[in-house]
Amino acid sequence: MKTKFCFFILLACNIISAQGPNNVLAFNSSPYNNTNSSSVYNTTKPVVINFNGFNFELLDAGVSTRYAEIGSGFFKNKLIMVSSKKIGGLAKIDPNTHEAFKELFCLDIDKNGALSSPHLFSRILNTNSSEDQLTFSPNEKTVYYTRSSKGNSLEFKLYKADLEADSHGNWINNELLSINDTNVSVETPFVNRTGDKLYFSANYPDAIGGFDLYVSAINADGTLGIPKNLGNTINTTADEKYPSFSIDGKYLYFSSRGHENIGGYDLFVSKIIRNEFQEPRNMGNTINTVYDEIAYFLAARNKAYVSSNRPNGKGGYDIYTATNDEVVQSIKGEILDFETQIKLPNTVVILKDEEGSEIAKTITAEDATFSFNVSPFETYNISAQKDGFKDYAVQFFANRGNETIYKKDIELLTTEPVIAKVDNEMRIVLENIYFNFNKWNVKEESFISLNKVIKVLKANPDMTIAVNAHTDNRGRDSYNLNLSNKRAASAVRYLIKNGISKDRLVSKGYGEAKPLVDCKTSCSESDLQVNRRVEFVIVN
Repeated sequence: MKTKFCFFILLACNIISAQGPNNVLAFNSSPYNNTNSSSVYNTTKPVVINFNGFNFELLDAGVSTRYAEIGSGFFKNKLIMVSSKKIGGLAKIDPNTHEAFKELFCLDIDKNGALSSPHLFSRILNTNSSEDQLTFSPNEKTVYYTRSSKGNSLEFKLYKADLEADSHGNWINNELLSINDTNVSVETPFVNRTGDKLYFSANYPDAIGGFDLYVSAINADGTLGIPKNLGNTINTTADEKYPSFSIDGKYLYFSSRGHENIGGYDLFVSKIIRNEFQEPRNMGNTINTVYDEIAYFLAARNKAYVSSNRPNGKGGYDIYTATNDEVVQSIKGEILDFETQIKLPNTVVILKDEEGSEIAKTITAEDATFSFNVSPFETYNISAQKDGFKDYAVQFFANRGNETIYKKDIELLTTEPVIAKVDNEMRIVLENIYFNFNKWNVKEESFISLNKVIKVLKANPDMTIAVNAHTDNRGRDSYNLNLSNKRAASAVRYLIKNGISKDRLVSKGYGEAKPLVDCKTSCSESDLQVNRRVEFVIVN
């Protein structure tokens, strides 16, 4: 019977799924928020529960057999799988595993994430040795793959091959790469999305544990630079394998027997900030068990394939579809004056990530509230800016894993009043005084600004001032003149009410007669805002 090979039948396969890995769920380095609980499996080993914003549902991906099946990333929108399932009656048995030597398969993915029946991937890459994990360059024209050493099916070497132009799966220029070494097993390679680095696991003599994660630069000709150990933030005295990345390159996934571990290989994630790996976080006991969870590859934003040898499978390692329900969180609060606790509308509030990139921005309305969506265990920077107040910034850490509304009120300190010469006049220079539309009563937020005028007048008991109000040019001239007179008088009343003698105050409205921006009939909203103002001119 003729064996089908996946690469030669690409045109016959339905290419449905989006190529992974894709966007990543949000989490980063942080202290653990652990509670003790029983595992879903009976065990006497202590279990660490990481209530960390994940709620995975694992479903059989539909290709599991009594032999081992392990995912190995994506190629041409298909999942590549490593398996020891027997093909035909002449399968060579691995004396170390007592199963057939592993080979590479590919599988179509339907819209629900279910996998098709597997087909052998390539006659060239599949040999009489045991093939294991592989990875492709971003343009999918170069493959880095692993194959067992002759005489030792548990020791793997790393190879490279190129896809022949205009061919249907002919991999050429196969070569053993320079990073291989005697008695060293190089395993689980993964090319980053920019194609300039290859991450892999190896048991080099300088490893912190048995197997550590390493990285090599990918040179322009496809050769590899000197391997660099990822260091003791990622690597432990136990084994680390199966690196993979999010599409934005900000998160590293890997499997480890160390760190805060439930048992066996657990899945971990590390956020990358300024090219530095942050402390890895266990992805929680809705995906990890006391058995082995490995080979986590994202196929969509919240859907991945993961392999596990948990006992409820069909045998050996099985491939599961791991769907995660994102935890909805938000941070809400009010912007207040520190001294008076008056609410401050018209405040610009900005949410940034830990690296300083802006995520969201809002301007507070009359209720002075702000609200941002956040993700569990992320660190954020929140800043607030308002005329007449000192800029404010605070770091915020979303320290819970469940659906949460964090409360964070922000209190702003006022700036000091300034006396300066403006247009040949000495003035108390302030931020704008606010009134409701077509109203003349001073809004509460502007009491804080008028308090600055009071502070200056009390510090200078001989000073007298003229309070001059101006409007924009919308509406009738006579109406605007009357409105400005009422607004100036309203500001004066507030000053008198708070201890300033009326003999030191003069109020006058100018309507639209003295615009700062003479825009006539083509005024922008910002022009109109500039022209609506109250000025405090020092008379003597």
